[in-house]
Amino acid sequence: MKHYDVIVIGGGHAGTEAAHAAARMGADTALVTLRADAIGVMSCNPAIGGLGKGHLVREIDALDGVMGRIADEAGIQFRLLNRRKGPAVQGPRAQADRKLYRESAQRLTAAQPNLTVIEGEVTDLRVEGGRVTGVTLADGAQLDCSAAILTSGTFLNGVIHIGDQKRPGGRIGDKPSVALAERLKALDLPLGRLKTGTPPRLDGKTIDWSRLESQPGDDDPVMFSFLNKKPFVRQIACGITHTNEKTHEIIRDNLDRSAMYGGHISGVGPRYCPSIEDKIVRFAEKSSHQIFLEPEGLDDDTVYPNGISTSLPAEVQEDYVHSIFGLEEAKIVQPGYAIEYDFVDPRALDLSLQLRVLPGLYLAGQINGTTGYEEAAAQGLVAGLNAALAARDAEPVHFSRTSSYIGVMIDDLVSRGVTEPYRMFTSRAEFRLTLRADNADQRLTQTGIDLGCVSEGRREAFEAKMDALTAGRELMESITLTPKAAKDKGFKVNQDGSRRSAFDLLSFPDITMEQLQQALPELADLSPDVAAQLSIDALYANYVARQQLDAASLKRDEGWEIPEGFEYSALNGLSNELKAKLERARPRTLGQAGRVDGVTPAALTLILAKLRQAKREKTA
Repeated sequence: MKHYDVIVIGGGHAGTEAAHAAARMGADTALVTLRADAIGVMSCNPAIGGLGKGHLVREIDALDGVMGRIADEAGIQFRLLNRRKGPAVQGPRAQADRKLYRESAQRLTAAQPNLTVIEGEVTDLRVEGGRVTGVTLADGAQLDCSAAILTSGTFLNGVIHIGDQKRPGGRIGDKPSVALAERLKALDLPLGRLKTGTPPRLDGKTIDWSRLESQPGDDDPVMFSFLNKKPFVRQIACGITHTNEKTHEIIRDNLDRSAMYGGHISGVGPRYCPSIEDKIVRFAEKSSHQIFLEPEGLDDDTVYPNGISTSLPAEVQEDYVHSIFGLEEAKIVQPGYAIEYDFVDPRALDLSLQLRVLPGLYLAGQINGTTGYEEAAAQGLVAGLNAALAARDAEPVHFSRTSSYIGVMIDDLVSRGVTEPYRMFTSRAEFRLTLRADNADQRLTQTGIDLGCVSEGRREAFEAKMDALTAGRELMESITLTPKAAKDKGFKVNQDGSRRSAFDLLSFPDITMEQLQQALPELADLSPDVAAQLSIDALYANYVARQQLDAASLKRDEGWEIPEGFEYSALNGLSNELKAKLERARPRTLGQAGRVDGVTPAALTLILAKLRQAKREKTA
């Protein structure tokens, strides 16, 4: 019987990242998947990144994970979202070529030392002495392990819905994992049901692109991996169109035929990625919704219409698609569908993503109630690192929410659980001014080096970058100017007698690195990359210090008691959704309020301000 240090079950984004992470740690790793040629398949949207999600991909890359490199190799359109806003809330995003993404994932997996891919279906977990010690495959083969990672995606008891028709499936064209779902149920794990969905896929040759708005990528594309500087393949533009009143009328007239609205689905769907049926019902006042027409590849005519996910019958999908401007003659090559699947309440996990009641078994991805490739891959990374550490009896690694979005997500999952599929947003992070996409390597790569999961090439590149940044900052801090000297060089500063370094001046919103380099010849030799990073670091230096003080103050204030009749409805700036949740939960302290699902640090700050105001008024 073959023994592996780590066995990863499932070859999706979570499983791939978990297998690579464990193997990079030196663990003898097996990746068991139904089909080796499905590793790297993008089941839903052919895109990586976005707001919050892009931060996760950067952090995965900082720890030498593979998602960022794969996305760069397959990226056919790169856009930095929120480019006009500050770097803290900017999110890199890439439209990917499905075929290139899959090929890149499989090539990197085949080349990864310590990693063996095994085709097969895991039907049972072997438990001895209260911990998982191996797995059994459908053909009866048994594999031993020190730790196992389950990354089942949407396959656990998966059911595909199109209108009132349903059939078993983990995704379109693949069978579900039923035996393993029954095994988890027998282990008495806290299970629930969630759902997600996809839009109909269209034949791009039948779309009237000439009438549609074009959305090109950025002229100066930002890559995901810190090792890459430019795209690998030809770049393309996407199209934009909108639904209209006729579209909405068709959908409203057929709501009872939708799998969800017809009562065929019990699982909860992602509120932040709603189906077109959801949009029509929840936003009845809107007469149109934007649709992004995203090509699925450079040599693939299939188009993903982002924004019209559905579980309506195929004939209704055809009617409403044909009502949309530019899509009047569009041919549907695959109908949209909803998929319902089992998940495990993530509160059953510890911060290493190991089940508390079943040591040796780690969970990652949609089985933990999350949605999205990026969230899945980040969990896979954490589970892979910790499974490899456990296999050699080493202490686990825990990621703090103060230093990473990975830490924010895992802390949210294991402490708050989920009531709907969890999606990462920048608003979930208390320290988002510090946790920027641009500095993910500065925050995490040294941790990866210490763990032993970072390649020698990346380590050398990182240390060279950090040496250059340190030298650049020391140089800027060594150059100081009096207020008069700064004024003489054209910089507007207060004439308060305080000397300021060049780095201090760079923190002023109206002073740029280019201006400083022109005025101070000593800075002329800073490389463009170093200059750009120092500019961001200086911009946020004062805000970061203040944010850290606010966070410490908020931690002290968690014990504030909230009166029984506290009126959340009176809080300006609090969303109606959060007001309703807090009214239902009625937390007794600020700390308890922070653990209500969806309550953000910004919301806690609003509540605390109101409590302080009430206290002042009472004592006045």
